[in-house]
Amino acid sequence: MKLGIISDTHGSLTYFDKALSYLNDCEYILHAGDVLYHGPRNPLPEGYNPKELAVKINSLNNLIFASGNCDSDVDQMVINHPIQTPFVFSKLGDLNVLICHGYRKSKEDIIKMAKEYNADILISGHTHVKELYKDGDLIVLNPGSTSLPKDGTHSIAIIEDNCIKLMNLITGEVLKEMNI
Repeated sequence: MKLGIISDTHGSLTYFDKALSYLNDCEYILHAGDVLYHGPRNPLPEGYNPKELAVKINSLNNLIFASGNCDSDVDQMVINHPIQTPFVFSKLGDLNVLICHGYRKSKEDIIKMAKEYNADILISGHTHVKELYKDGDLIVLNPGSTSLPKDGTHSIAIIEDNCIKLMNLITGEVLKEMNI
């Protein structure tokens, strides 16, 4: 099973399309929130077109969304996939995955909850900074932001063949990888 992980697209059709160029053969694409709106603290990302991004999203049938702090009821009116809030727990193949945006609770509390749910992987967003590390048996993953990175690199993650890879969205370079 191949899984794509993205977060913080913030209405950028340009960067969503770029992400799809790597993720078009994924069984599922997991989105950790902040889908359409750029938010009042963020600049408009390149290719900002939330209306067309919603159309693109609606043409796909393999997306799982957690709600972010910039997502609203209006977004759900134009996206034909449930934007689940505040947490999404899914069994995907052999993996128990907890997805959240990561702004409602502290990171420590979310990690504790993921361990209580026996999650194998915790996926979050919100910070626009990519992370991939282990906390005991739990893998903690933040794919960073596809459109507005705060660490300088547009990024996504891919899970395939028992390996997680953080990738530079522009160059395709693997930035970090970890076996599951």
